[in-house]
Amino acid sequence: MLASPTRFVAQRITLRSSNTIPTSFIPPFPRGLPQRSVTKASARIVAAMSTTSVNAVTDAGRGSITHVIFDMDGLLLDTEKFYTEVQEKILARYNKTFDWSLKAKMMGRKAIEAATLFVEECGISDSLSPEAFIVERESMLQDLFPTSDLMPGASRLLRHLHGKGIPICVATGTHTRHFDLKTQRHRELFSLMHHIVRGDDPEVKQGKPAPDGFLAAARRFEDGPVDPRKALVFEDAPSGVMAAKNAGMNVIMVPDPRLDKSYCTVADQVLASLLHFKPEEWGLPPFEDSQN
Repeated sequence: MLASPTRFVAQRITLRSSNTIPTSFIPPFPRGLPQRSVTKASARIVAAMSTTSVNAVTDAGRGSITHVIFDMDGLLLDTEKFYTEVQEKILARYNKTFDWSLKAKMMGRKAIEAATLFVEECGISDSLSPEAFIVERESMLQDLFPTSDLMPGASRLLRHLHGKGIPICVATGTHTRHFDLKTQRHRELFSLMHHIVRGDDPEVKQGKPAPDGFLAAARRFEDGPVDPRKALVFEDAPSGVMAAKNAGMNVIMVPDPRLDKSYCTVADQVLASLLHFKPEEWGLPPFEDSQN
């Protein structure tokens, strides 16, 4: 059973020069994955993760933001519920339950990495391989993705930033085939993005919490590569927050209220929803309406 939801309020977290991350925040990379060549930046991240610490971005980033990068699942689109629903159904066959401590580790990762974590931590790897899990899960998700709704405040924020000439993009772990299904009802809104980096992009050698996706996103702006200190990332997943920090960027976390608060200590700011974001706190043009 999940614990009753904890209500999050908008808050600012001032970080020290080095924050210690709970060991549950950064699970080890799943065993059994194929070895892959990685960038020098990614190699440094793997080394840093072994000490469960990360250098924090100071408040110097505030007031100097020029570019904004968005995660997608659970941040712009309400799709995380689909993954939870399907994974609960699969585990029910084995008389097991799916809890948020495991979901927190899986969120934002590449499919094979998340699948390996799932079958190993649930103790079903002898009965279900990661590959078989992915096939079964995808067959169940195909009909759900096209029904994806926008998260509260997503349309307002994207249209505001685009209208004010702030370059925006998406960096998501979702592969192209799923991206097309998830955004099927929202193509006009996603057309506002300067570019979109997906999980199957050739420059993304490793998924979150490695910084590959965000670094690729920073390089592709017209005036790129963007100084990471001038980039603001929006994320909902612990691994995504870590990836943004590993890229040297500022990050705002908009977590699911069921996520334990211990996963929310690394972000520069934690918000209950995108509706609570105040652009002027980050040197961005303020909203002109009275909703904020």
